[in-house]
Amino acid sequence: MSYPGANGDHVAVSGLDLTIGAGKFVSLVGPTGCGKSTVLDIVAGLSAPSAGAVLIDGQPLRGRNHRAGYLFQREPLLPWKTVLDNVAFGLHLRGMRRIDREALACDWIARVGLAGFEDAFPHQLSGGMRKRVAVAQTWIVDPQILLMDEPFAALDALTRQAMQNELLTLWTGTGKTVLFVTHDLDEAIALSDEVVLMSAGPGSRVVRRYRVDLPRPRDSFAIRACPQYTELYQAIWSELRDQVERTFADVFPAQ
Repeated sequence: MSYPGANGDHVAVSGLDLTIGAGKFVSLVGPTGCGKSTVLDIVAGLSAPSAGAVLIDGQPLRGRNHRAGYLFQREPLLPWKTVLDNVAFGLHLRGMRRIDREALACDWIARVGLAGFEDAFPHQLSGGMRKRVAVAQTWIVDPQILLMDEPFAALDALTRQAMQNELLTLWTGTGKTVLFVTHDLDEAIALSDEVVLMSAGPGSRVVRRYRVDLPRPRDSFAIRACPQYTELYQAIWSELRDQVERTFADVFPAQ
C-alpha cells in the first residue's frame, strides 16, 4: 500500500503476506507507523491495495467487506441518539422492523452489562460504558470478521482488562475471525491465538508469527501469571524492541 507524498510515493506496507484461519483471534503488533491500521482498512475494503489482493474465503474482495465489522479506537456513537438507538442503528440501516431491532438491541445491551441504560445518551456514560455500547453496536449485525483497531487504548488499566475479558466471553464459541491491532503486547498475548509482529516502516512486512499456546477459556487478569505467558512475552518483546528502535532511529537520527 503506497500513498503519494511530497517527495514521491510513501510505501506503508510492502510484500505483506498474511493468511488468517477462520475463527482465529490474531493480533497485529509493531512500532508506531508500521501500517497496522492500514492493514485493517484494506481488509475492511475502506482502502484498495496499490498492488496485490485481499481474499475472503478465497474470493477477491471488491469494494467494502460486507462480512466484516469494524471497531475503531474512538466509538462511532451518534451523540443525539440513545444507547438503544445507537446499538440498533446498523439493523435500522438494514431495514429491520423497529420492534425486532429494538428487542435484539435490548438483548445486546444486557449482554455487555448495560441493562437499564437503554435511554441514556453517550455523554452521560463513562468511557468504559461507551466502549461497551460500541462493542454491542458492532456485534449486533453478526459480522463473520471483526476488525478492531486499538479499541481499548483510551481506557484505564483495570477497565481495559475488564473489557478484554468481556471481549473473550463474547467471542468464545462464536466461530468469528478477529483481527486485532494493539500497541500493548500484554493485551495481544492475553487475547490471541497468534501474534503477528510487523516491521518498522516504511515498507512494513511481517517479521514473525508467534503462536499463543495458552489454554482457553482465559482470564486476562490471571493469564499473566503463567510462566508460558512470561516466556512468550520476552520472546516477542526482544524482536519488537528492535523494530521500535529502528523507528526511533529514523525519527531521531544520531547527530
